[in-house]
Amino acid sequence: MKRTIKYISPLLLMLMAVVGCKKSYLETVPSNGVTKEALFTTFSGISSALQGIYKEQFAYGTGGSTGHDNFGQKALDITADLMGNDMVVHSAGYSWFNRDYNYSEQGVATSGRRSDIAWFFYYDMIKQANNIIKNVDAVANATKEQKEDVKGQALGLRAYAYYNLVNWFQQTYKGNESKPGVPIYNELSTETELQSGKPRAKVQEVYNQIISDLTLAETLLTGKAQALKSNVDIHVVQGLRARTALIMEDWATAATYANKARQGYTLMDATEYAALSAFSSVKSKEWMWGSIIPADQATIYASFFSHMDIRTGGYAALGGQKKITKALYDQIPVGDVRKTVFRTPASTSTSNPPYNQLKFQVPSTTNKWEADYLYMRASELYLIEAEALARQGQDAQAQMVLETLVKARNPAYSAAGLVGTDLLNEILLQRRIELWGEGFSLFDIKRLKTGLNRPTGTGNHGAPSYDPGVYTMPDADPRFLLRIPQRELDNNLSMTPADQNP
Repeated sequence: MKRTIKYISPLLLMLMAVVGCKKSYLETVPSNGVTKEALFTTFSGISSALQGIYKEQFAYGTGGSTGHDNFGQKALDITADLMGNDMVVHSAGYSWFNRDYNYSEQGVATSGRRSDIAWFFYYDMIKQANNIIKNVDAVANATKEQKEDVKGQALGLRAYAYYNLVNWFQQTYKGNESKPGVPIYNELSTETELQSGKPRAKVQEVYNQIISDLTLAETLLTGKAQALKSNVDIHVVQGLRARTALIMEDWATAATYANKARQGYTLMDATEYAALSAFSSVKSKEWMWGSIIPADQATIYASFFSHMDIRTGGYAALGGQKKITKALYDQIPVGDVRKTVFRTPASTSTSNPPYNQLKFQVPSTTNKWEADYLYMRASELYLIEAEALARQGQDAQAQMVLETLVKARNPAYSAAGLVGTDLLNEILLQRRIELWGEGFSLFDIKRLKTGLNRPTGTGNHGAPSYDPGVYTMPDADPRFLLRIPQRELDNNLSMTPADQNP
């Protein structure tokens, strides 16, 4: 007989600093001295709940796993890039993320492993967002504008969570619309549904929910200033709408929303791009959304920079360096600043080997763990807009958008003469270069239906670097999917073993 497994919400841990009994992914009532009414009926309380979601994005140990590869969104971003073509692991090191890299982790459904971590992380975000959306309108001591702002942010976060869930646990949207996605819970879900569980909704239904949330969020956040770059605002919502449309192959919407989202942001010049803080501080002018992480809230070895930056003395310095492939590095021309954020082939350092990444570095070694996490920046929107325009046959406009971006990195760049397939391939190449290490590789492989094609040989995947064992995989291979967590199948009354991914 199935029963509801319960785990305490990380949000409640952050807000109340107490340990309570175990709670389910989606249970709405805290089982400790602080009532739901106290948390969700005042503006200060509901604002704290919203900030708790933002803090959970970089929290260590969400879902009960205390592995040093579990630190919120950026742990999943590293996973997505290591499952792609362009990121190489230097050596086995302490083995964190190596099972993701060699595709042995994705088929494991047990607690504390990647699929379980991802499922808990996003559904806990959804649970907290639902509480806010359901209760914010009744908050007595808030203005209409304050309520709209909080509700819009919660809707944006819920859409973000469903976008990630459906892309981790199913193949891409196009051609798979009727396949099982993930269960949908919203603020209208009954207590019975929350306790007994819901079935996997179709992929189309999940995307409908995402679009509905983003559409309402855009309306509510119109005219509202972004208090901090850690907060979702209208530009972030529009950026998420562009990402969603890109995967759906809704090219017109993708181009329109990418253009809307990037308005008011300017691109980094070459000097700014090469700065230590370019990809580790929300102060970077291209950043639209990211977690602000003070030194006293940093998760030290269990953190993005521990696994990426050798300067921290973390896992990247202990053999787990992350490198660009020679194949991609060689396609970045001399004079392009993006070539300088990787070690040259001539490097002889054992700790900083050839092709090692220098893109993600902490701003200072004085407070070496004080560095922010990036979730969205304007350059992504230029690339979405250029691709969406090119796919509609609007080559001249696509060239112009692409050139604006790439010239900021390489003043000698020109897209003149590129049309049709050649132009599209160039945009996709620039996307791989520009967004390297930012978590897009796996979802791009899935949406482009290219399969896995890792280059081999000197400077690429395999010996003398760590051998991932897997170099090619066909499009829509089941190994691209995370498994439904076993504890979900065991305790969701609306699921059976037949609902497991292949």
